[in-house]
Amino acid sequence: MPTIDKLFGVHSQALVLRSQRSSILAANIANVDTPNYKSRDIDFKEVMGGQIQAPSIKINRSHTQHLALPSNITTTAALKYRTPQQASLDGNTVESDVEQSQFADNAIRYQAGLMFLNGKVRSMKKALTGE
Repeated sequence: MPTIDKLFGVHSQALVLRSQRSSILAANIANVDTPNYKSRDIDFKEVMGGQIQAPSIKINRSHTQHLALPSNITTTAALKYRTPQQASLDGNTVESDVEQSQFADNAIRYQAGLMFLNGKVRSMKKALTGE
């Protein structure tokens, strides 16, 4: 019998990564006025590509109180710094409009992933109950 991970494939891993990316983007938005704060992000395609091709490198946490990813989630990509379109005098690289659009895009894709998995669960439930 296949495990839950095999039934859902890479979609459950993508949801975990989208959730982590939401936290990073929210931190960027929260620090829009913090001097010398550098805007960070994850290259989702690169991480998921590494997930499919070479899942051998674990993600590192920068602080012990940060939530750890599940043990089956690995990545070959680290956080990357975003280059601002217009330099700020205080050294902050957060551009509110860019961060908000990235956050909204990520939220929509997260919701789509949830809807996909929900449909998959519903179809499995139908198959099991014969409805």
